[in-house]
Amino acid sequence: MHWQKDEFIITDNRDDLDIGVIHRFLHESYWARGISRTVVERSMANSLCFGLYLGGRQIGFARAITDRATFAYLADVFILPDFRRRGLAAWLVTCIVGHPELQGLRRIMLATADAHGLYRGCGFLPLKSPDNFMEIGRANPYGDGQPD
Repeated sequence: MHWQKDEFIITDNRDDLDIGVIHRFLHESYWARGISRTVVERSMANSLCFGLYLGGRQIGFARAITDRATFAYLADVFILPDFRRRGLAAWLVTCIVGHPELQGLRRIMLATADAHGLYRGCGFLPLKSPDNFMEIGRANPYGDGQPD
């Protein structure tokens, strides 16, 4: 799939993804600090990935971890700092939620520490029954991001 808005392009074409850009951002992010490139590559191999581009340069990313039948988890959504506050994250999430392979799912979930307004604007709501959900949470599974 391919979407265009002004000079920006979103695509789900894996061949266009710049793993270096993706890894550098995620390695420093609050949710994946210290993540290795190998883990990023493995996570992408098992997801429906989306890149956001300007003039061929990757400036954003997101992925849906999904069985493409009943469930998806939206993860690793980011826009590089120089390109924020232009509505690009909302456009990226809207394109993902509208993707043909994610239609008819029972549930699409995500977790965020700081972007509730963004996701609310794209149709996400707080859990109706949070007591129904459980997790195995592992604090800082990738280390502190510092060299050994």
